[in-house]
Amino acid sequence: MAYYEDDDLLMLSGIQHFAFCPRQWGLIHIEQQWEENHLTVEGRWLHRKVDNPHAMERNKNVVHLRSVALVSHELGFSGIADLLELTAAQSQDNNTIEVPKFPGRWTVYPIEYKHGRPKINEVDEVQLCAQAMCLEEMYQIDIQEGAFFYESIRRRFPVVFTIELREQVKHYSAMMHEIFDAGITPQAEYHSYCRSCSLNDKCFVNSLKRATSVNHYLKQIDEE
Repeated sequence: MAYYEDDDLLMLSGIQHFAFCPRQWGLIHIEQQWEENHLTVEGRWLHRKVDNPHAMERNKNVVHLRSVALVSHELGFSGIADLLELTAAQSQDNNTIEVPKFPGRWTVYPIEYKHGRPKINEVDEVQLCAQAMCLEEMYQIDIQEGAFFYESIRRRFPVVFTIELREQVKHYSAMMHEIFDAGITPQAEYHSYCRSCSLNDKCFVNSLKRATSVNHYLKQIDEE
């Protein structure tokens, strides 16, 4: 199993970028490029309302911790969890954690805030699963489930951390470190979702789309 030193850690949030588009991740995390669009602005404003590392809220047997620092030397990630929902454990279960401000032991349920809607693929899910895997490594616990809170539908969307999802996280982690160490941004590939990407102009994918269309047109002529 790989073990990454502190200097080799990558941003955990980057796994969502990588799952969406490896080139987008490379432009942001290798070339340090970034552009805003209405989607990124909405997401940033949502997290400004949520992120407060000093906020702790307790309601009877439930505690909310916000902006919790995460790290995994096995995955090679460091980052921040939007919200950890802690529930008071009924017994001295080893699969729990202690919180200095609140006596007793607590089960952990990670929650990530998103401004959009649930995706049809694992683009968002790998980020939440990576957070859970960081927490498991940090506290030597097992976390089976977490949730997204999607602003557009104003409700939670639970995610089960299956073996398949965990393997996908490990696969992406290995690929991200390999590409980052090589320092080479992945090549552009045009997809329908490119239109919503804030880095569309910097990616040159539109040129690729036009070239593909021209080549397809010329091929059709040759066939005729």
